[in-house]
Amino acid sequence: MTGAEATLPLGDRSIAWIDELAFSISIAEAAGRVLMDRYELLEQVEYKAPRDIVTEADHASEALILEAIRDRFPGDAILAEESGEHRGHEGLQVAASRGRSWIVDPLDGTVNYANGIPFFCVAVALVADGRPVVGVIHDPTRGETYAATADGPATLDGRPVTVSDKERISDFVVSLALGGRAVASRSRAVRKAVRIPRSMGSAALALAYVANGRFDAFVQQGGLSAWDVAAAGLIAEQGGATVTAFDGSPWLDLDRGPKELGLVAAPPAHHAS
Repeated sequence: MTGAEATLPLGDRSIAWIDELAFSISIAEAAGRVLMDRYELLEQVEYKAPRDIVTEADHASEALILEAIRDRFPGDAILAEESGEHRGHEGLQVAASRGRSWIVDPLDGTVNYANGIPFFCVAVALVADGRPVVGVIHDPTRGETYAATADGPATLDGRPVTVSDKERISDFVVSLALGGRAVASRSRAVRKAVRIPRSMGSAALALAYVANGRFDAFVQQGGLSAWDVAAAGLIAEQGGATVTAFDGSPWLDLDRGPKELGLVAAPPAHHAS
């Protein structure tokens, strides 16, 4: 049994996307090793925007993942954070309605990573005909891998996980990121309603945490891209969360541009709260 196979859910090895799941786990964990090899040893940090950076580790991790996908699934399209869209060998592009597309974030939480804060991850997802079907989030600092398929459970290192079963919102620990003109008043309202909000610096990892109740809910008003949510949203959903866009629409929309997504994930009984 390979390392990737060892982290698949023990009682569920006949799921439709098992090959793609094992592949995704393998490349996410390999990319995580690339990140850890360079952790706190960075030689180059580039500024993409005033609050957005990229490092040589982002590029090295993404290169490894893209090369593996092209070698194993050459017909599939790819959408990667650093290098953008890559068509498959038959010319198929990333689309909401047809074909297969890999959605990749080689290092979510780059600012954390560059500052030596151990909260970041690798995110790999497969979307088929606009629907997320495989999602993997690997946290290399903890050696943890969250995974899910559209027809299987959410797992953490191969063990099925489920969302929080807390009864009261006042007990919730929430990953929270709000914006807009009324952000101060809305943030105060949320702070009063829950036990405590947190902002951890890696949306993908924080969203995956909803799947096993480390975060009771995830709320981010905007600023997200497909590579932030494609894998982690599926994991949270298969863990039992209700996941929607911030406005209540479907949570993954490949027609929206970078940083145009907002998302809410919470146990079904509390999602509307």
